[in-house]
Amino acid sequence: MTTSQVAILDAGAQYGKVIDRRVRELGIESVLLPFQTPAEELKKYKAIILSGGPESVYSPKAPAFDKALFELGIPILGICYGMQLINYVSGGTVKLKDRREDGECIITVSPDSKLFAGLESTQEVLMSHGDTVDQVASGFRAVADSDGLIAAMENPDRQIYGVQFHPEVDLSKNGKKILANFLLQIAKVPATFTVSDRKAEALKTIRQKVGDSQVLVLVSGGVDSAVCAALLKEALKPEQIIALHIDHGFMRKDESKKVVSALKNIGLDVLSVDASTTFAKATTAIQGQKTLPLKEVTAPEEKRKIIGDTFVKVTEEELAKLHLNLDNVFLVQGTLRPDLIESASTLASSKADTIKTHHNDTQLIRDLRERGRVIEPLSEYHKDEVRELGTQLGLPTELVWRQPFPGPGLAIRILCATEPYQTETFDDVQQQLHKFAGDEVTTALLPVRTVGVQGDGRTYSYLAALSGKTDWPALFDLARKIPKHVHQVNRVVYVFGEKLDTVPSTITPTLLTKDVLNQLREADDIVNQVLLKYDLIRSLSQVPVVLFPVNFGEEGKRAIGIRTFITNDFMTGVPALPGKDIPEEALKEMVDRIQANDPQVVRVVYDLTSKPPGTTEWE
Repeated sequence: MTTSQVAILDAGAQYGKVIDRRVRELGIESVLLPFQTPAEELKKYKAIILSGGPESVYSPKAPAFDKALFELGIPILGICYGMQLINYVSGGTVKLKDRREDGECIITVSPDSKLFAGLESTQEVLMSHGDTVDQVASGFRAVADSDGLIAAMENPDRQIYGVQFHPEVDLSKNGKKILANFLLQIAKVPATFTVSDRKAEALKTIRQKVGDSQVLVLVSGGVDSAVCAALLKEALKPEQIIALHIDHGFMRKDESKKVVSALKNIGLDVLSVDASTTFAKATTAIQGQKTLPLKEVTAPEEKRKIIGDTFVKVTEEELAKLHLNLDNVFLVQGTLRPDLIESASTLASSKADTIKTHHNDTQLIRDLRERGRVIEPLSEYHKDEVRELGTQLGLPTELVWRQPFPGPGLAIRILCATEPYQTETFDDVQQQLHKFAGDEVTTALLPVRTVGVQGDGRTYSYLAALSGKTDWPALFDLARKIPKHVHQVNRVVYVFGEKLDTVPSTITPTLLTKDVLNQLREADDIVNQVLLKYDLIRSLSQVPVVLFPVNFGEEGKRAIGIRTFITNDFMTGVPALPGKDIPEEALKEMVDRIQANDPQVVRVVYDLTSKPPGTTEWE
């Protein structure tokens, strides 16, 4: 029996759920399936999409699959890894070449390919790959080129197509049209699917699972937990809901007071607990080894895991005070689909590489899930969909459009280190960077590293700095080029102030101490005041403010980074271009006020990096 559904085989793509979302936006029902799904089970689908993934097709760890799926006669589209697999299985070759592609690229497409029908001959797309199709398999032809690399291929007779780029993300300008060409014109899938009322579906799910039990909702004050709380308020009786706000000591300036006040305004009583001392001293076990106390830890993943585990422990302690436990109370979280994908949760993908562990997706939370004690009504949602649901629920605009703030808070916006990060390749990488310098712009490798995502995998790599003339389009162009050619760099910033004449090599030892947290709190508060003043809260999706330990030769000082981010899908995005997306006077006001307020801030930098190769957060 055939259906009108499309099967998406997930090879561990960071954007797997975005493919699903884009297909549904076209009015087509899609189903995410394991990559190894037998061909016999795939016969009923109208089309198959093979996702990207972090492995190489020739790797022993490459995801298993049923080769017979290519003989079903069903239209197939391979994306990134999916295209490489199509070519490899069909007798072509895939190689790791000297040049990888990460970020926005301009490709040239064949106008006679049905895949690109109705599009211009040049297209701006997002690439994120190291391996590349080399020799195209017999029966296929290349139908797109990216500066000498094969960007798309097709075999119309077999209705098999492949694209090296990611048409599902916002950074591929006409990606949705390309997907529409494949699904509607080539595969002839009927666009008859409509999404049911999300609010009614969420309320039904909560009521069915909870029954007469009590629920605990951990509220941070962000839109996700606020929407969760509002759903519970509508779905259940007041006496069934326990709303708990835990102040872990990493909140923004006066944030906890604002959280409690905002939720009380929608009729929800909140129990607020100051656990900052507990968190500072907290430890956990990672692979059987006990960590240092949080205030002494430098590794970002350790910080996240300690915070996540301590959240659960503090929660259990507060429940015990109320004579309750997690065996008879459901834990409700505002976990979103991108959170689960980035944490490589088996709920989203069994193959995805871990980009970062989210505080609400730790092992303890996963254990609770397995016991059926966790309810996550937003786990199929992306941020924009949560905001739409929040509006349906009648939440105020200022809460619905509140800028995202990570659960671990300022703890993961402080790059902790006790010594400079300089591997044996430091000088070699600096020499590679030097090729991008000019008379008006210098390049320097900074002795710290940040988290990025390159080729569907997590990277923890060097931060590069540009300084000199503020020709923003030229600086953004350099920031796109550098990670493509200098693979050890995944993030590029511009340093305000005088041009750097030496490569910074020293840091100020930095841990999660009160003075460091307060230093970042003040800078973050200034940035958010300016965002409000210039009405940038809605146009800029997120603006993390980061403290990092590079002292630029001035002992005891630290630097502040401003990371603007514009996105619809929160899986990919671009920084705001000064003079276009953010007024230059707003940026200048941020920089001037931060340095005037705190003489221990030696420099302020502006993040020029798209996602990928740089994640939204630096850790």
